[in-house]
This record gives sequence, structure tokens and C-alpha cells, in this order.
Amino acid sequence: MATTLIPKTTAGVGKTILSVRNLHKLFKTPEGNDLLVLDNINLDLAEGEIVALLGRSGSGKSTLLRCLIGLISPSSGEVRYRNRPVTGPMPGMAMVFQSFALFPWLTVLENVELGLETMGVPEGERRRRALAAIDLIGLDGFESAYPKELSGGMRQRVGFARALVTNPDVLLMDEPFSALDVLTAENLRTELLDLWEARRIPTQAILMVTHNIEEAVLMADRVLILSSNPGRIISNEPIDLPRPRDRNDPAFLARVETIYRAMTTPAAAFVGAVDVESDRTSLGMRLPEAEVAQIIGLIEQVEAGSEQGRGDLPELAAGMQLDADDLFPLIDAAELLGFAQTREGDINLLPEGVKLARSDIQERKVIFAEHLMNRVPLVAHIRRVLSTRPDHRAPRERFLTELEDFMGAEEAASTLDTAIEWGRYAELFEYDAREGRLRLPENGG
Repeated sequence: MATTLIPKTTAGVGKTILSVRNLHKLFKTPEGNDLLVLDNINLDLAEGEIVALLGRSGSGKSTLLRCLIGLISPSSGEVRYRNRPVTGPMPGMAMVFQSFALFPWLTVLENVELGLETMGVPEGERRRRALAAIDLIGLDGFESAYPKELSGGMRQRVGFARALVTNPDVLLMDEPFSALDVLTAENLRTELLDLWEARRIPTQAILMVTHNIEEAVLMADRVLILSSNPGRIISNEPIDLPRPRDRNDPAFLARVETIYRAMTTPAAAFVGAVDVESDRTSLGMRLPEAEVAQIIGLIEQVEAGSEQGRGDLPELAAGMQLDADDLFPLIDAAELLGFAQTREGDINLLPEGVKLARSDIQERKVIFAEHLMNRVPLVAHIRRVLSTRPDHRAPRERFLTELEDFMGAEEAASTLDTAIEWGRYAELFEYDAREGRLRLPENGG
């Protein structure tokens, strides 16, 4: 049974606004199986704090956010806002989405007014509050513009204005800056923090989902880290740094390093990589979505950057310009294939990883093929089926159906696509996308 962890609030904050107790969330797969996404989640959000949620792909970050605001119901457990149970969307909480979620047929003003209209606010009051929110967020002059006329950053400003116009006590944000370019995201983050610090917005607490570790350290008072498959809170990291924060400050870098270490513990890692030894013969081993070229690029970076074949993850992420959601699948794949080990925020190449990095293209294919056949049951199974068929061919659908006995349809398709890409690189088999069929190479591979 998982240990219950209730992240405590930081010193200097007020009373609890939002609390979660023993929350579990299950989804039904198309095959009728239960898929546990969130397991035994407990957390408190207090007045005066910004909390960031971090986790690898599959940790259920966005699902948790939707449970908190009442867009979906937990399978068990409870969410309470100011000691009232959350059973659906309710006054006092608002959400900013990654995808802007604007209505294209409405003007900026009409989009911002919409939430107030659903709350039954009179027209004159709606207009006054919407114009004030638009002015606050820096969009005055664009009230009559339509979303198609706006840049990505301006559209997200509309999203913020629409959320803030309802005077939310709690503001939930689902990767609000990830769809923006670097400069626009930085500008909007800074402006939001300025509004927060100056108390120019009514919001008492902010909970944000992000996949950017530096962003979490830059904005949050605490960082909660979720494990994957299923999501469990495994760490609560306080960020006790004064604002504004300097990314080059050694104390800032130390907090980033601490979070990378927490996210590379076995509890946080990708389930396919962690359980590989016990799951070696199972076709149901999930594969991280990682392209071969990027996996090898990561291994090359580590090998070239250190005589000991060791790499610091924050430095790698910065050097390769990758966020956590992009970096960790590559790390998981390198571990799964037996080329590296990751612990305490560092990646260490194993002898085979060093050999791979120093080999030419053809040698790499041979090494990669050997590791695939030995460490990825699905690839070995595909190769075996093709070898035993008279025409050495088989439809993709045949293997997809098998995988769906172990996982949901979407995850099965993703795992099979990854296996096919890895196997094609290693020249273990070929794939005709038009026919949807796999076959052995003409020379037998």
C-alpha cells in the first residue's frame, strides 16, 4: 500500500483553501479494463502560495488539475474548496488552459465576458469587469479583435483575463506557457508574478502544472513531484528563494538540481524502465516515446561531455534545449535498452553505451539490434512472427490487437509505433505504412 504523503504548506502562508484527501482516479479502457491514473493523492493549497506540479509523462498532472476544479470526478476520495466539497465547477476557482480554449467567433471582449455571463452577472457589470481585466493583462486596444488576429502570447493573455475576470480565489493553470515561444513565455511569466507580488489580482493561491523544471523553480513556493503510471505524490520540495529569482544564482541552480534528483529516483521513473528485469518476457512492457536519433544524440552528448561517461541532467537539458517531458523519455529509453543508468540527477553511461557512442553507423545498428532483441520483448516477438511466416509478412493490426490485451488502445498504438521505429533503425524488419504491414528485410536482416 502506498504511503500517504500530505505536502505541508510553507511558512508564512495562510489557511488552507483547497484540500485533497485519498483521491484515486480510474479510467475505463476501450476493452473495459480499469486504468489507474492517480493513486492516493493528498495535498493542501494555502493562501499566499504558488504550488507547481511536476511529473513525467503518464503522471496524471492534467487529470489531477481537472479533478481539483470539478471538471471530472475522482473515482474515490475528496476535493474540498474552503471546506466545501467540489462536485463540479464552482465560484471561486478558475482555470487557464495550455491551448488557450478561445471561441474563434467571439471578440476578445466577448470571450472575457463569457464566464461572467454564465454566472448571471448583469450586462453592464460584465462589460465593466471585462474591460478592467483586459486592461490589467495588457490587451487594451484589442477588445474588438478576434482570436485569429492575435499572436499566441496575446491569445493566452485573453485566457488569463477570462480567468481573472471572475475574481478567482484559486487559479489553476495547465501548462499555460508551454505553447508560447521562449521570449513570450518569459514575458508573460514575469508579468503574472508582478501582478501576484503587487496583489493586483484577487487570487489567493495558484496551482500550476508544468513540465519545465526551471519554470517551476522560478515561480513556485513549493514543487510537488508525481510518479508515473500511476501518479502518486513522491516529493514536496520547498523553494525558499526571494523574488525576483535569478536563474544563474547558485541557490536557484541547487533547487533545480534537487528536483532533477527527485525525478530520477526509482519511484518517479518510467514504469517500463524500472520494471524491465521483472517484465523481461512480457509483451505488455510500455515503451517511452523516444526517437532513435534523439536517444543516440543523448548518449553522444554524455560521452563527449565527460571522460567518465557521466552527465548532469540540468546541464544536458539546457545544452540540448529540452524540457523534462522531452528529456526523460530519452533517458528512460537509454536505461531500458541497457545503455545508461540514471540516479541522483546524473546519467551514467554503461560500457555498451560508451561503445555505441564511439561506433560508426553500421556498428551502431548491430549494437542497437542486439539490445532490442534482448531487452524489448515486443521487438523480439515481431521478428519471431515474421521469421516463421512463409512470406515473412504480418499486418500491424495483428500486433496491435495483442498489445491491447495489456494496455489501452492509445498506449498500445504508441508502444507499437515506438517498437516499429526502433526495429526499422536496427534493420530487424521493415514497415510499409501504406499497406500497414511489417516484413523482414530482403536480405533477411
